[in-house]
Amino acid sequence: MFDEVTYKNPEFFYLLLVLIPIIAWYIFRQKRSTASIQVSTTAAIAKATRSAKYYLRHIVFLLELAAISLFIVVLARPQSSSSWENVTTEGIDIVIALDISSSMLARDFSPDRLGAAKNVAMKFIAGREYDRIGLVVFSGEAFTQCPLTTDRAVLMNLFKDIHSGMIEDGTAIGNGLATAVARLKDSNAVSRVVILLTDGENNRGEVAPLTAAEIAKTFGIRVYTIGVGSRGTAPYPFQTPYGTQIRNVEVKIDEKTLQEISDITGGKYFRATNNATLEEIYHEIDKLEKSKIEVREFSRKSEEFLPFAIAGALALILSLLLKTTIFRNIP
Repeated sequence: MFDEVTYKNPEFFYLLLVLIPIIAWYIFRQKRSTASIQVSTTAAIAKATRSAKYYLRHIVFLLELAAISLFIVVLARPQSSSSWENVTTEGIDIVIALDISSSMLARDFSPDRLGAAKNVAMKFIAGREYDRIGLVVFSGEAFTQCPLTTDRAVLMNLFKDIHSGMIEDGTAIGNGLATAVARLKDSNAVSRVVILLTDGENNRGEVAPLTAAEIAKTFGIRVYTIGVGSRGTAPYPFQTPYGTQIRNVEVKIDEKTLQEISDITGGKYFRATNNATLEEIYHEIDKLEKSKIEVREFSRKSEEFLPFAIAGALALILSLLLKTTIFRNIP
């Protein structure tokens, strides 16, 4: 039994009124029925007993009425809301702020820092099917590559299109964070998060990183910061008249500022020194945010017309079989 059954098109129940004239016509026809052979008197058979088939002949008509009634119920589209489901509704909006400065081409990651950052971020996105995710890129300036969206295909394609040199070179961490905050400040999500990934020190932009962090805190936005780069030196490709040459350059990451940004906003700072640690960091962020999932129980309506349709079809078939076999010669 269903806990609750509703009907999508209840107006079709007015068709049940058609049964009234059908029943009236059937009764009238039974009373006016005459024998196919006329005799002078029925006295000789007036006292003859009638067989059970005579009284059961009305079953055919009752089955036809049942079939019509059941088909009308099908038209009314019964729906059940008795099946309760547990559905995870995370209610999280996430903006990834990604550094695309030329230093992200260093090859202490495979294929390089930017390529590794893109690949790991796309895996992270694929696992967050209930969230809206956006993308901000920055180097000497910052802009929104993709606003908050649940369209994973669009987001993935825009991620693939990212490359160093899209905008003026430099590292404007404050501008990147401020742009991400601007995308989240009007969100009504339960939780709002920025994942900021950079491999350098702030040297460009109009907004200081800590000022952007204070703005994020004002809007209740949590910032996870990731410093990308091996410790010490990293191989970097230089263009020379003789082609590309790899030279080791010093890795400079402003970990103190990144740590302060995360502390101010209630987030966490991570240091990624290779592909494996970068993946682990995203896994940890994934777990931290999934701890905020709200599990809500809700009812999803399901169509319940099939049992009525089958019952109606069976009633119609049975009535036809009885009419053409057992009750074939009974008016």
